[in-house]
This record gives sequence, structure tokens and C-alpha cells, in this order.
Amino acid sequence: MANAGLAGRQRRILARLIAEYIEQGEPVSSAWLAEHSDLGLSSATVRSILSSLEEQGFLRQPHTSAGRVPTDSGYRLYVDWLLGSRKRPRALPTLEARLRRAGTVHDALENASHELSRASHHVGFALAPASPSVRLRHVDFVSLDDRRVLVILVATGGQITHKIIDTQEPYDGPMLAESARYINAEFAGLTLHEAREAVVGRMQQERMLYDALMARALRLARAGLDDVTPEETIHVQGASYLVDELLGDTSDRENRIETLRALLRMIEEKHRLVELMTRYIEANGLTIVIGSEHFSPTLHPFSLVASTFSDGQRTGTIGVLGPTRMHYQRAISVVDSVSQALTNALDGQ
Repeated sequence: MANAGLAGRQRRILARLIAEYIEQGEPVSSAWLAEHSDLGLSSATVRSILSSLEEQGFLRQPHTSAGRVPTDSGYRLYVDWLLGSRKRPRALPTLEARLRRAGTVHDALENASHELSRASHHVGFALAPASPSVRLRHVDFVSLDDRRVLVILVATGGQITHKIIDTQEPYDGPMLAESARYINAEFAGLTLHEAREAVVGRMQQERMLYDALMARALRLARAGLDDVTPEETIHVQGASYLVDELLGDTSDRENRIETLRALLRMIEEKHRLVELMTRYIEANGLTIVIGSEHFSPTLHPFSLVASTFSDGQRTGTIGVLGPTRMHYQRAISVVDSVSQALTNALDGQ
């Protein structure tokens, strides 16, 4: 990358400054660096190095009398150094065991997002992509009134779809319960596409339609399955960490509150978060997006550390979202480890 060949002293000073700023959240002075950089440099020499780094766009000085803080370019250089010395992800056997005990993939991803948030102190997320192999687990029919029925479809992976069907004939509770038992006995375990095709095919077998109950059950099932497609699901934990981090910074408080509102809306409208993840994750492995590298100005105060995982067939995404002043080394380690644990736990299930 550009500027990767910084002189050794510049590189060590920049890395030490960024590490200290991440820990303390305050501009770092040349006097502090001269004392703590272990380079044996005078404060004047450190000031000269900092001025050079600032001219190159890696640092900025919030106030003329204060120390310096990293820019997004400085963070990028620092993160690339971390990635260059990155070790093999540390196994998390306890987490892997918990994920294996999860009843469903949905539960495993919920647990993973919680672990990411807890360990990183940022927002943790886990995204499972839509899959054509999502299967029908069971269907329920609930009477709303004489001419309306609520169809509830439950699919593998925790996907639940509700649809209200206007009917031309009345249905009572026992009839709906019997209809659901018939549909579940005949079609549960098929993919959603297979179930829809099988229901349509069964309806075309005229001899079956002499049974009024079966005919009604098939009509309800077909209406319930129309336009139902597998969905991407995203699990998010730890929004409270963002509140604490953003509101704890007293600088430009009004702008930070507006930024927080926009981000919380994105988390609430999960399809926007899904769009964000799918836009960035183009290949297997680790992806890091820092501040102004985001396509949306709303996200410029934040950094994303994400990685892919696999269940043996599909690839999903996990990661953390936090302020640009995040503890990148910890975030990278956590995301790497949870990704490995999730892949090991889900592979072959």
C-alpha cells in the first residue's frame, strides 16, 4: 500500500500514538511519546516526526496546543500493520461447544452475535444468507373471523412468515387444525419451492379434490406459500455500547447524537444493515472498513471488522461495528476466533 515504507522510527511512533489514543481517547503529545516510545528520542525529535506524519495525512492536531490524533489514513496504516503480523485465530473450544449445543442455526448465530458484542464492547452481528434449501418445518392456520385465516409458515433457520388470507368459505377451528395436520404430514421437510410446487401439483390431481377438507387445506397452503422466499437473517447485539461510546464523548455532542440516531435506525431497519454487509463482503476472510472508507457518510464515524464463516454449504458474515477509535487488535482477534468457532460448529450440521 501507499506509504507502507515509512521509516522505522516514524512507524513505531505512529503505532505507539495510535495505541495510546485508542486506550485513552485523548490527543497524544510529543512529550509523552518521547518518554514512552522506548526509542530514546528527544521531545523535539518526536515533534519533528509527528509533523512529518501530519503532513503525510496520518495524524491531525485538534487544537494548536494539544497533542495529535490519528486520521482514517493513519488508522488504515496501523490496521494493515496489524494484519501483516496477524497470527492464526485462537481456538475458542468453550464457545464452539456452546454453538454446537444450540438447537438451531438461528440460535447459534444469536449466540455468536452476543459473544462478539461482549468480547469487543461494540455492536456484534451475524448474518446468515438466504438459501434456496430453506425447508418448511410446519404450517399453522388460525381463524381471524368467518372469512379470514392467518397462515403461519415456519421454516428452518428460524424464518417465520405470517400471511392473512381472505377466503370464499368459512373455516372453523377444528377444520383448520385438521387442515394443518394434513399439510404438515404431506409437505413438511420440503424446500419452500418444492412445497409450493407439490401443493400445486396435488391440487391438479382432480381425484384428490373430491375430499373437501384436503381441497381446502391445499388452497390455504398454496395461498400461504405464494411469494414466500428465503430471507437473509441478521442477529444484532450490543447497541447500548454505541450509546455509551458516542454520548461519552463531549466533543460536537449534537452531531454525535444525530449520528447515533441514524445508526440505531439502521440497526432497527435490519435490511439496511444486511445491505451494508453484503456490499462489503466480496470474498472469504477478513474485511475491515474504516471511517471515511464507508460509502455512506452516516457511517464515517465508525469502523467495521467482519469475517466470513461457512456451514459447509453456504457462507455467512459475522463482525463488529464500532467507532473509528476501536481497539482494532482485539476486534480482529475476536472476529477471527468467533468465525472459526462458528464454522467448526456449523460445518456438516
